[in-house]
Amino acid sequence: MDTDKTYSYSDLEKWDFLGTALAVIGQPIQHSLSPTMQNALIRSLSEREPSFSKWAYFKFEIDPNMLSEALQLFHSKKFLGLNLTLPHKVLALDSVKAVSESAKNIGAINTLKWTPSGYVGYNTDGYGLEMGIKSALGVGLNNANVLILGAGGAARAAVVQALKQGARSIYIRNRSKNRLNELMNGLSGLAGFHKIQPIETIEALAELPEQGICINATSLGLKAEDPLPLDLTLMPAEWSVYDMVYNPKETQLTKQATEQNRMQSTGLGMLVHQGAKAFELWSEKKVDALIMEQAAEKALEIK
Repeated sequence: MDTDKTYSYSDLEKWDFLGTALAVIGQPIQHSLSPTMQNALIRSLSEREPSFSKWAYFKFEIDPNMLSEALQLFHSKKFLGLNLTLPHKVLALDSVKAVSESAKNIGAINTLKWTPSGYVGYNTDGYGLEMGIKSALGVGLNNANVLILGAGGAARAAVVQALKQGARSIYIRNRSKNRLNELMNGLSGLAGFHKIQPIETIEALAELPEQGICINATSLGLKAEDPLPLDLTLMPAEWSVYDMVYNPKETQLTKQATEQNRMQSTGLGMLVHQGAKAFELWSEKKVDALIMEQAAEKALEIK
């Protein structure tokens, strides 16, 4: 079957693929690089292990109003694994059999694994972020000072991972004070919450520790005309920058970071490593994320 095609709920109803099926679902979904990355990995694995030649990864555009019914159908069609992207990551929580502890803390799931009684939900975004930062910037979150821009699901995943990895301090900055307060309230039950501080004024940025990692967890940067999520001149010079946005290859934020001689990276590594972790959950095998990264980079160059 065609892994480049975007499938729909009606396609799922008459699905008859005989191999091991995986898929990403969202709305919209046409732009997703996940099929490119995952199918490149599957092709590489099948060269050494022929059983993987019967695996394939597809993409489905599913209306959020049909998500519950769609997940039941995916399960009955025995899709071994699913990735969820917007707007399904939170909605799917009510439609799975069980949820991992880290996914509960994040409050969202992006990976499902088939079991006879239903799907189990996981969240690999935090792991992807951690590994993306390590591979691009050469530093970890352990004992780091971290500034997170945003107050949505991506920001919460970043906070949870920073806490999990033992960050020294975590600061959160968001344009909307109400949303920032909502996020702080939602995080208040987590172990290590005392490490989290909201940054409510621009002046407070100058008082940050000398070194740290600034993570953009907003969508600002997806479009060329987007404003900066933060003017980096307002913070200490030795902070590095990690932008979760991976397309375009250079955002306004990473461009400003380069101009200021800061270490910086966009979020392609996060996308790659969260996908690699998902495949490891499905296959119960360690995989080479570099294969996925090369496929994603090539696809972005073509686009």
